[in-house]
Amino acid sequence: MSKDLSGYRDNYLKGELNENDLSDNPFVLFSKWFDEVERFGTEIEPNAMSLSTVTINFSPLTRIVLLKKFSELGFVFFTNYNSRKGKNISNNSNVCLSFYWPSMERQVIIQGKANKISESDSIEYFNSRPESSRVGAIISNQSDVIPSRNYIDEKLKTFISNNNHLIKPENWGGFCVVPSSIEFWQGRDNRLHDRIIFLNKNNIWNKKRLSP
Repeated sequence: MSKDLSGYRDNYLKGELNENDLSDNPFVLFSKWFDEVERFGTEIEPNAMSLSTVTINFSPLTRIVLLKKFSELGFVFFTNYNSRKGKNISNNSNVCLSFYWPSMERQVIIQGKANKISESDSIEYFNSRPESSRVGAIISNQSDVIPSRNYIDEKLKTFISNNNHLIKPENWGGFCVVPSSIEFWQGRDNRLHDRIIFLNKNNIWNKKRLSP
């Protein structure tokens, strides 16, 4: 079975990036772009991002997670620490985050190290989640092999019928990705896209233009 996708074509005409007009702080541009996507984009979840980790065998593994907070300290997401991504990060904290906002013809690629946030911050966020999300985090041993869908459905019914308390599991919490580089990609015509990368050295950011 095969399918030829070479006919897919699109022109990128919605913006440009001029490094001379940009702040030396990449978080200023990220915040601006995120606000613009929220206001003008059509993405259902603009905070959806791919997270790439490295397995113990040095094989990359990527999945979609949700950004829950960002500041100049880094980019925060939450997960089960015993999941595949949690174990990968425990073994190798080097990760890559990638945002793709097609409605704005923009990408952001972030490389850095993921560190656990404080237990108190994880508890605060956990308690702010909807009840159904808290239940899901409690009953799921994320990434474990299970025999069937019915297994997890029955586990949910049992938990609800026992009227258990919704307490954050010890193995659930947040990671903060502290960036070493942040690349901003703006689609341009003729595939000659604008790419500006910010590199962090000794807590000083330097920006450079990359060839399309």
